[in-house]
Amino acid sequence: MSNRGQILKTLALSAPLALAGGFAANAGGYIAPIVEAEVAPIVEVTPAGDWAGAYAGVTLGYAFSGEDRVGLENPTIAGDQHNYGKLDLSGANAGVRVGYRWQKDKWVFGPELGYEAGNIEDSVSEGGYESHSKIKDVVALRFVTGYSVRPDMLVYGVAGVARGKVEYSVTGDGANGPSDIEDTFNRTGYIVGLGVEKS
Repeated sequence: MSNRGQILKTLALSAPLALAGGFAANAGGYIAPIVEAEVAPIVEVTPAGDWAGAYAGVTLGYAFSGEDRVGLENPTIAGDQHNYGKLDLSGANAGVRVGYRWQKDKWVFGPELGYEAGNIEDSVSEGGYESHSKIKDVVALRFVTGYSVRPDMLVYGVAGVARGKVEYSVTGDGANGPSDIEDTFNRTGYIVGLGVEKS
């Protein structure tokens, strides 16, 4: 009995010590490994602005260096041609424009129709003749392509075709006899240009 009692006492004392040892081992808790997260760089994206949609507007400008040679040819004598000067057409003009733009990210593109009229003309007197030329009006179809460099600024290029109505006259009584010519005709040409628009 004494041996058995000694064993029970030993077991009874061992159990609390083992339990206390278990608590001691876990007293600090579980410590997870520390992993530093990578921080992605901040990229600032400049907004493109809104340039899409229909628009209309008015224009005011000045045209210059519209060169036009003036001469007379005698149909009864082969090679009888006379040059009476050069017209440098220039002057103020005004017009209206309507168009539509589509936008893809910062790129803007679309057609534009314009009408312009004004006082683009010149006269020259030479050899007893008075020559006069005037651009009466111009109708133009353009294609505009632009890039939004800032939300409030668009840089663009223009390419297109224009058709103008021209009034032309030569009057006088020069060395080659009297002359009185009046004519109205149309001329077609191309348009190219660059521009900046700010909203």
